[in-house]
Amino acid sequence: MPLTYKEVAEIIKIIDASNLDELVIEMDGAKMHIRRKAAGAPAAALPASFSSSSEVSASKPVEPPAAEAPPGARSSKAATPAADLGGNAAVRSPMVGVFYRAPSPKDPPFVEVGSKVKRGDPLCLIEVMKLFTTIAADRDGRIAQILPANGDLVEFDQVLFVVEPK
Repeated sequence: MPLTYKEVAEIIKIIDASNLDELVIEMDGAKMHIRRKAAGAPAAALPASFSSSSEVSASKPVEPPAAEAPPGARSSKAATPAADLGGNAAVRSPMVGVFYRAPSPKDPPFVEVGSKVKRGDPLCLIEVMKLFTTIAADRDGRIAQILPANGDLVEFDQVLFVVEPK
């Protein structure tokens, strides 16, 4: 029985929070090898049998980060001090991965600053071990800020978007 997406994501969270540098899991003829590239950044090879796609709604009232990363920065921290958003909500990353604003380099971004969104509208993709997860809006509103740049590494619980309520 192949691992589910949730099981793979949980394994990655455990590895990310641990001191392990490498983990190999073999189950029913499938093999998953996870190795840290650098401090806190796991890299992994995953066979096609684990490949899947899923959709996640990841929005809750939160605070924006104190400072935005410069455009083109390849890594961002998830530090987000408490602040009053005046009723705005932040969409946070449900996982560590690479942030993409569009479904492919040839396509336009899912949303821009000022775009109106409805619950369930796709906002971005996050790639983890060749698995692409669509992050969807969990409320109606307008995109007030897009914090990471396309291609940035994002961390678990990092603010991706600030959404003004409709």
